[in-house]
Amino acid sequence: MNPEHYDFTAGFNLLPEEQDLAVLFSGEGRPYPGHKIGPSVHDYYLIHTVLSGEGSFQSSTVTQRCRSGDTFVIFPGSLFSYQADAHNPWHYAWVALQGTAVTSLLSNIGITKERPLLQSGNTLELHSLYERIRLCFQQSAYPRLESLEASGWTRLLLHHFGRDNLALLPARPKEMPDIIDRQIDQAIRWISLQFHQQISIDHMAATLGYHRAHLSKVFKQKTGLSPKQYLLKMRMDKAKGLLGGPLTIDQVASSVGFNDALYFSRQFRKFSGMSPSEYRSVLRQE
Repeated sequence: MNPEHYDFTAGFNLLPEEQDLAVLFSGEGRPYPGHKIGPSVHDYYLIHTVLSGEGSFQSSTVTQRCRSGDTFVIFPGSLFSYQADAHNPWHYAWVALQGTAVTSLLSNIGITKERPLLQSGNTLELHSLYERIRLCFQQSAYPRLESLEASGWTRLLLHHFGRDNLALLPARPKEMPDIIDRQIDQAIRWISLQFHQQISIDHMAATLGYHRAHLSKVFKQKTGLSPKQYLLKMRMDKAKGLLGGPLTIDQVASSVGFNDALYFSRQFRKFSGMSPSEYRSVLRQE
């Protein structure tokens, strides 16, 4: 039992190795009336969510009474203090984070040093997510796997915060792409991720919700190539890169979406002016 809490439980990450988002520890407590932390600073991010009861949070930018559903975030190096109410002390859960991506992840859901507070309605769901994070560290058999799992649950927790606070999310850029640009971006991304598969332009257009003729027309207007030509160019460019490595011609062909190595070789010659073997020989002479 923690001497400052009626109830206190925590789990600590034994191997916080992730560089972008590392969960250091997570816990839950019911402090005594008037229990206070600070004024202090931490060298990590610390997120608290009030599950019931009341208290107050103060940082260099805000002073706020907090109740059920309120979340406050302490930033590294920022002076803070928080205190349980003298009559109705809060029950809260917390998670501590480090990593290169944390500031950006928080900013994406509307949390900054200047605005470190937000509110959520479903404390039961939040409580469940905090429990899942904490329980990862109470199963110490595979600490690296448990650290990875905790990071995943934490991302879901941040998603929950963002979903419940859409009004706080950063404003969308003023120069948003128009509908045609979005259509082309979707098609290009589809091709970029699926070029190694047997792509059907008809299927791609239908899946994206466009008629093939329309998609082909606007695609060529924006890129100078039809979707089929763009797909072939991407495959050939990828093949050129792979031909500089140890893969066989058959393996290169399969890796860029050709089941028939002879057909791949013919297409490669049309595209580059030489066969895959000739191209590989030129690369090795450089």
